[in-house]
Amino acid sequence: MNRARLFIIAVALACLVGGLLVGSLFSRMFSGDGKRTYNTATLLKEVQSLSELVTVKYVIEKVIVLEDVKWYGENRVLILAHGVVKGGVDLGRLKRDDIVITGNNISIKLPPTQVMDTYLDEKKTQVIERTTGLLRSFDKDLEQTARQNATDDIARAARLGGLKDEAETRAKDQLRALLMQLGFEAVEFR
Repeated sequence: MNRARLFIIAVALACLVGGLLVGSLFSRMFSGDGKRTYNTATLLKEVQSLSELVTVKYVIEKVIVLEDVKWYGENRVLILAHGVVKGGVDLGRLKRDDIVITGNNISIKLPPTQVMDTYLDEKKTQVIERTTGLLRSFDKDLEQTARQNATDDIARAARLGGLKDEAETRAKDQLRALLMQLGFEAVEFR
């Protein structure tokens, strides 16, 4: 699982760096001397347009067992849940006061990082076992409840595993790289 996570991180970083290099090349080719002047309102509008900046994706597998036992029999489901949790920053929540530009320096107060999305990969999630007691009828809600429990557990595991801290670090790194490409000499996060 660690190799897969490292691979996902490496691919994401490669895409980010490649995109920044291509964007930098095109901006220099088509914009005179390459220098731009930004005011806070213009930059705020451009950064907000990025909206939800997803910087981390965790892939977690979890086994979920859910039982409904009654005196006349039991219903039981065992699921191998393959979940995905994405974390990042909602740049749409930035306000004018969150960005301060002083010459070629910029200071940004980022909104708190958050879990942006949590879901089960249905192609990889599988029901391993389903048991319905002799005197019981099939409970279609049992599997749905187990899937919801898996989604909640996977999101909790990602938060406890440092998803928010990692998302914040990466968001700062990505925004710093972008803002330096735009011509800022110093980028500070507060």
